[in-house]
Amino acid sequence: MSDRLIMQDPRNQYPRPPFPRQPQSAPGLAVEMRPRPDHGEDTYRGHGRLKGRRALITGADSGIGRAVAIAFAREGADVAIAYLPSEARDASEVIALIEAEGVRALALPGDVRDEAWNTFMVDRAVEAFGGLDILVVNAGRQQFREDVAEVTTEDFDATLKTNLYALHWLCQAAAPHLPPGAAIITTASIQAYEPSDILLDYATTKGGVVTYTKALAKQLIEKGVRVNAVAPGPFWTVLQPSGGQPQEKVAQFGAHSAFGRPGQPVEIAPVYVLLASQEASFVTGEVWGVTGGAGIA
Repeated sequence: MSDRLIMQDPRNQYPRPPFPRQPQSAPGLAVEMRPRPDHGEDTYRGHGRLKGRRALITGADSGIGRAVAIAFAREGADVAIAYLPSEARDASEVIALIEAEGVRALALPGDVRDEAWNTFMVDRAVEAFGGLDILVVNAGRQQFREDVAEVTTEDFDATLKTNLYALHWLCQAAAPHLPPGAAIITTASIQAYEPSDILLDYATTKGGVVTYTKALAKQLIEKGVRVNAVAPGPFWTVLQPSGGQPQEKVAQFGAHSAFGRPGQPVEIAPVYVLLASQEASFVTGEVWGVTGGAGIA
């Protein structure tokens, strides 16, 4: 029986800092993290809540996107995963995990900063699966800078294109294909509400994600499509050691949460499952915080 089915103290359910320093070049690989994150590979159990659905998830090679891809597959959905070509090592594991559930998997290596690529991804998923019911916009760029003078135009451009432009391009491409009952889920952050001084561009984009999600929800509910956001707090993903935080903060990552540890990706995946499912039929324009006790305002 999985340990996650046993009642236990959540403060001690997963590793607590300090963690070893583990610098990686962006975008990094989950397979090189210590301790390795739990994306649900051995712990997530599905219940058929997305049986027959067709999903596209960006940034699904590692972190939250990977956990969502595994959960969706175990809930019965066909899953297309988008990732950078340099992340193929992680992505190949995800594809194998999806296919092990007896559903269809589609690998889409490319860069979401390319407008045409976003349209291609949607078209390819629709072609492969015969339609699209769920879009999860999750790919993100986070690179800390200690001073505003260090945030170059190239930095700002790359972060906005990854975190905001791609959100718009994907939603714009997907909307005509989404039937009534479909769902779009975006990934915001606690940074939209409590921005860190070293994450100026990242926090700015996450505030934009919240606003865009709420506005789009008002449009698409007229077509019977729900749009919601999930706002994570500190989660143990490769985003952190690959330049998202200074190494001294990586070593203590999550220590400030009410749990004294970071969240593991598998712990947030059920929220995406709920928002994608018919069980959330009266939920749109909402931001669901999963922040380790910090809350969102």
